[in-house]
Amino acid sequence: MVCIRCKMVVKDVLTKLGLHCIVVELGEVEIIENITNEQHDQIQAALLLSGLELMDDKKSIIIQKIKNVIIELVHYSEEPLNIKFSEFLSRKLNYDYTYLANMFSEVQGTTIEKYFITHKIERVKELLVYDQLNLTEIAYLMHYSSVSHLSAQFKKVTGLTSSHFKLIKQKRRNMLDEL
Repeated sequence: MVCIRCKMVVKDVLTKLGLHCIVVELGEVEIIENITNEQHDQIQAALLLSGLELMDDKKSIIIQKIKNVIIELVHYSEEPLNIKFSEFLSRKLNYDYTYLANMFSEVQGTTIEKYFITHKIERVKELLVYDQLNLTEIAYLMHYSSVSHLSAQFKKVTGLTSSHFKLIKQKRRNMLDEL
């Protein structure tokens, strides 16, 4: 789950199946009942109809948790990190960063850092399209060390300068779950 709507869909699916949620977070669900194999299959089928999938294996769950941390950090938090991202992720998930990085790269075919940067640039694109903040304000909000660092990273990822991007606005933003 990568958005609030996804959480609502999951809650709705579980409620319709007569299950009671304790927690529904991005990528995690805790329910009161023990579910049967039949209920598991019903949940899986209902989620697939909504474009979501049920994850059971440990690697997939950890990968999704990494993605969720990045999504929450980039798209829903304005608090700056006081520690390096690798240390933050390691503490948040209670795994060694090297283990997380190797697993992520193996499964996703990209590094955690590139995935993180991709999300940051998508958020910058969103903020540029809204046209409520200037580039200096966006760089500050997104915790870039300088406007030039943001500009260089933006150009490297998109192939466009931020000003050119604002002019064309035709390079559509990607959905979070497509990144």
